[in-house]
Amino acid sequence: MSNCVRVEQQNEQHVSEPEEMDMEAGVDEPQVDAPIPIINGNLVPDDSDAIKDQEMEEDTSWRSEATFQFTVERFSKLSDTLLSPAYFIRNLPWKIMVMPRTHQERPNQKTLGFFLQCNAESESTSWSCNAQAVLKVINVKDEEKSFTRKISHLFFHKENDWGYSSFMPFNDIVDSDKGFIEDDKVTFEVSVQADAPHGVAWDSKKYTGYVGLKNQGATCYMNSLLQTLFFTNQLRKAVYQMPTEGDDSSKSVPLALQRVFYELQHSDKPVGTKKLTKSFGWETLDSFMQHDVQELSRVLLDNMENKMKGTCVEGTISKVFGGKMVSYIQCKNVNYRSERTEDYYDIQLSIKGKKSIYESFANYIAVEQLDGDNKYDAGEHGLQDAEKGVRFLSFPPVLHLQLMRFMYDPQTDQNIKINDRFEFPEALLLDEFLQKTDASEPASYILHAVLVHSGDNHGGHYVVYLNPCGDGKWCKFDDDVVSRCTNKEAIEHNFGGLDDDFSVRHCTNAYMLVYINENTLDYVLHSTLDSDIPPQLIERLQEEKRIEAQKRKERQEAHLYMQVQIVTEDQFCGHQGNDMYDEEKVKYAVFKVLKNCTLYEFMQTLSQTMGYAPDQMRLWPMQARRNGTRRPAMLDYEMENGRHMIELSENENPWNIFLETVDTDTAAAGGTLPSFDKERDVMLFLKMYDPKAKTLNYCGHIYTPITCKINLLSVMCERAGFPQGTNLVLYEEVKPNLTERIQEIDFSLDKALDELMDGDIIVFQRDDIDITSDLPTARDYFHDLYHRVDVIFCNKTILNDPGFVVTLSNRMNYSQVARTAAQRLNTDPMLLQFFKSQGYRDGPGNPLRHTYEGTLRDLLQGFKPRQPKKLYYQQLKMKITDFENKKNFKCMWLKMNFIEEEITLYPDKHGCVHDLLEECKKTVTLSENGSGKLRLLEIVSYKIIGIRQEDELLECLNSATSRTYRIEEVPLEQVEMDKDQEMLVPVAHFHKEVFGTFGIPFLLRMCQDEPFREVARRIQMMFNVPDKEFEKFKFTIVMMGRPQYIKEDEYIVDLKDFEPQPGSMVQTRPWLGLDHFNKAPKRSRYPYLEKAIKIHN
Repeated sequence: MSNCVRVEQQNEQHVSEPEEMDMEAGVDEPQVDAPIPIINGNLVPDDSDAIKDQEMEEDTSWRSEATFQFTVERFSKLSDTLLSPAYFIRNLPWKIMVMPRTHQERPNQKTLGFFLQCNAESESTSWSCNAQAVLKVINVKDEEKSFTRKISHLFFHKENDWGYSSFMPFNDIVDSDKGFIEDDKVTFEVSVQADAPHGVAWDSKKYTGYVGLKNQGATCYMNSLLQTLFFTNQLRKAVYQMPTEGDDSSKSVPLALQRVFYELQHSDKPVGTKKLTKSFGWETLDSFMQHDVQELSRVLLDNMENKMKGTCVEGTISKVFGGKMVSYIQCKNVNYRSERTEDYYDIQLSIKGKKSIYESFANYIAVEQLDGDNKYDAGEHGLQDAEKGVRFLSFPPVLHLQLMRFMYDPQTDQNIKINDRFEFPEALLLDEFLQKTDASEPASYILHAVLVHSGDNHGGHYVVYLNPCGDGKWCKFDDDVVSRCTNKEAIEHNFGGLDDDFSVRHCTNAYMLVYINENTLDYVLHSTLDSDIPPQLIERLQEEKRIEAQKRKERQEAHLYMQVQIVTEDQFCGHQGNDMYDEEKVKYAVFKVLKNCTLYEFMQTLSQTMGYAPDQMRLWPMQARRNGTRRPAMLDYEMENGRHMIELSENENPWNIFLETVDTDTAAAGGTLPSFDKERDVMLFLKMYDPKAKTLNYCGHIYTPITCKINLLSVMCERAGFPQGTNLVLYEEVKPNLTERIQEIDFSLDKALDELMDGDIIVFQRDDIDITSDLPTARDYFHDLYHRVDVIFCNKTILNDPGFVVTLSNRMNYSQVARTAAQRLNTDPMLLQFFKSQGYRDGPGNPLRHTYEGTLRDLLQGFKPRQPKKLYYQQLKMKITDFENKKNFKCMWLKMNFIEEEITLYPDKHGCVHDLLEECKKTVTLSENGSGKLRLLEIVSYKIIGIRQEDELLECLNSATSRTYRIEEVPLEQVEMDKDQEMLVPVAHFHKEVFGTFGIPFLLRMCQDEPFREVARRIQMMFNVPDKEFEKFKFTIVMMGRPQYIKEDEYIVDLKDFEPQPGSMVQTRPWLGLDHFNKAPKRSRYPYLEKAIKIHN
C-alpha cells in the first residue's frame, strides 16, 4: 500500500519508479481548465433507489455515488495541471485533476499525477467530507486492462485534493501499443462514494425528508438511539400521550423527550438535545463523556416505563419491546426439572468466533452439560447430571439485539473491541429458536436499524442506519447530517472484519441491531400524524418556541437597547452605609429603552408607568465622583429633552437615575415639584445619627440657595423629631472614612462646605455630651463602618459547609476574632483552631497559631474586594495552647479480621514513637485477650519495610505521601520469640508481577526448619480461605524484586533466606510473596471515563 503524503510547495517536481508510486494530495500548481473539454460518459448511478419526491429525482446533486469521466486531448503535449469541469456529488463540486510530474534527481523520467479534487473553490474552513474513490485510466483497447488505484480520504479545506503524484509512468500512457491513448486523447474516470458532508449547507430535510440531531460534544451515541426510538412510531405515539401538563419543563424527562420527538417530526433543521440531557440531571461534563449506547437504551426505556405507570400508555414498553424466555435445568437420570420464566427487552449476542447472527442465537440456546465436578444439586435427589439451557417463549414486535463487540481480555487486563466479521441478514427468521412455533404467525423479522460504532475501546463515533418505513429505503443518520444510502452501505459494510472493499473500514461495524416482526409492521410503523399529538402539548411546545424566538430576537437586538435603572427615595430609608443606598441590595425599577429614544419620550413612558405627571417628577442621574462616591446630579429637562438617552448617559449602560417625585398628598391635589434653579440652588440630603442605637436615619432631601447661611437647623429638628432649638452637631459625609465636622454654621453653604455640589450629604446629631457610647459621633460611626467586614466561618471538617456570617472589624486581633466566633458557636475560644483560606481555590489553608499578631485585615488581604471573605475553623477537644504542641499524625489502625481504619492521633510533637503508641491506646479498642502491646509499621506500596523503634523521635519519621504508617496490636505468639530460631517475616500479596502488590501486608512468625506446608496452613487459617481457592495460591521469596517460587510440600524454612543480602548497598529485606488473584474491585485509573449512565429525574 502506498504512503499518503501532503505536497504543499508550488511547482514541486516528482519522479518515481512505478513500484514506488506515492499517494498524496495534489500540488498547488497553476490550474488551467480544459479549453474544449470532452466529457465521455454520463453519470453512472450506483444507488438505484427510487425517490418519492419528484423534485429530488430530478436533482441528482445530492447522490452519494457517481462515476464520471474526463477526456484530455493533445495529451502528449500536456505541460500544466488540468482540471475537469465540476461534477456534483453530495452537493459538492468534484473535479478530476491531472498533471505531468518529473523528479529532480531523474529529470528524464516523467510520471502522471492523478488526483480527485473536492470543493476547492470554497472559502469556508469548516467543511469536511469523507469519501472513497477509484481512479482509473481507461484502456481503449481492452477495458479490463485499464489501470486503477483506490483512495480513501477525509477532504477538507487544507487537503481538498487527494490522489497519486506518480499514478503511472507517462511513457506507458503515450505508448499506443498499451492502449491508453487514441488520437492523442486519454480518458480518465473516477468512481466516487462520498458520505454526506459536514460544515456545509446540507439540507437533510430536502434530500431525505428527515432531520438530524446536534452533537453536544460526545452525544453521538445518544443521538443514534434517539433516532431509533423516534422511528419506532408506536413508541413515539405513546410518548406523546404521556401526561406532562404540570411537569417542570427543565426536569421532566417525558416532556423533554416529547419536545425532541415533536421537533424531529416538524423541524427543517437539526434538533438540539440540551434540554433533554438537562432533564436527565446531567451536567455539562456528561455531554462530553461518551457512554455505551446499549446501557443508555436500558436506562432510558426503564425510566420511560416507570413514568408511564398509572397513565393511559402504561405497559407500552413491554408490549413493544418485551419478550419472554425460560431458563431451565433438566436432570438426566431422575424426573426433576427446574425452570424460571423471565421477561427481556433486549438480547445480548456473543459474536466472538461466530460468523453470523444465526450462530449467535444457536450459541445462546446451546445446552450446557452439568456433570463431573459441576453436577447440579437437585435437592432431595442430591447431585445429579443435568442439562442447563435457555429457550425463547416469544419474541417482541421490536427486537433489540446487542452485539457484544466489547469484552474483557485477561491477557491485557482491559476491555477490547472485537472487530471480527459478523453477518446479519435484512430478513431474519427465528422460528427455530422458539420453544413452540406458530405457523400462522412465524417469527419473521425485517431489519429496521443498524447502530454502528467506529473506533476502539477508548472512544469513537456512533451513527445509525435506518429503514424508517420498513420498505428497504435506507438513510444514514450521522448526528446533524442525514443522507440516503444504499442497502449495501447500511448492511454489508457494517459486518466488520477485513474486506477487499477499500471503502470498508476495519474498526467500523454494527454494534446494535433493531428488527421488527413482519406481522406487526403496520402496528409498529403506523404513521404518526399531528392528530396523534395532544393539542395541549402542541400548544405548550409552540409557546416555548415563540418565547425562545422572542428571546433570540431580544439577544439579536440587544445592541439597540440600553437599560435605565430607576431608584426612588423609599430605597434610601434604612440604609446604614455610605452614600444613599447599597448598590448590591437596592431594588431598581428597570426600563429597557432604545438608545435613540429621546428624554422626552422616556419621560412619557416613565409617567405612565410610575403614575406621576411629568411635572411631578425630576430625574437625577447617579454620577460617579472622583472620590469614589456616587451622588445624584442635575439633569436639565428643558434643555435636554430632545437628546437621545445614550448621549445623555455618556454611553453608561446600565444608567442609574434617582427619581424625585412629589409626595402622595401633593400628587393627589395635582401639585408639582418646586422649581429648581441649577445656577443658584443646591439639593442636599440629610441623615440623622443616633449614638445610642448606633444607627443612621434618612431625613429626606432639601433645596436651598447656595449663598444663604446654614439655616437648616429648624428643618433638621423637625424631620428628626427634635424640639426646635435643639443644639445640633453637623458633619459632611465626603467619602468612605472621611466625615468632616462643619464648624462654621453661620457661613453660607458655598463657604461652609468644600466643593459644594448637588447630592452632598449632611449628617447631624444632637449635641449631648453625656451620651455614653463606643461610637459617640457620626465621624466615629463612619470610621468604624469603613473597617467593617462580613466574614464567613466554615467548619473545616464538614465538606461544603455553608458556615455562618459574622460582621467584624478588620482591625480586630486574633483573640477578638476567636471570642466573637466562639460566642456564636457557644464554646470556649481556646477550643477553636482557625485556618486561612487558600488563595488559589476555595478551601482551608494553613492553620493559624493562637499567638498570631496580625489583624483581621492581614488575614483577608488575599481576597478581592467583592469576593466573600472566609475563615475556616475546627473545634478541639483540648485547648489550643496544648494542641499546638501536639503533632497531627495520620496513620492506619489494623482492627480485627485484617480491616484497616484511618485514624488521627495527637502525640507531643517532640515525643517519640512510644508516646504515639500510648496516645493510640486512648483512641482505639484493644482485643480482650490480646497482648495489649502496640507496634508501628512503615509500609510502602503495600509492603512492610520496617518496624519503627519505640525510642525513635517522631520528628525523624518520613512523612512522604508514598509511605503510610500502621499501628497494630502485637499478636500474643509474636511477643516472646527465640531470636536465634524464630523471625518475623514480612508478607505481601501480588498477582503475577511482584511489583503489582495489593491488599494488607502482615508480619508472620516463622521458625527455623519448619515445614513450609505448616506455614501455608497458618496463612490459610488467618484469612479463612477455602481449600479450593487456596490451591491456586503460589508462594515465593522475593529478594531485590526477583521472585523465587517455592513448593510448599518440599521447602523447609531457612531463616537465612529472609535476611538481607550481605554486601548489598540497599539493606532491603526479602519478603514472602503470596501470588494470587486480587478479588477486590479494581479501581479505574480514569474513573471519569467509566462513569455509569444515570437519569436522575
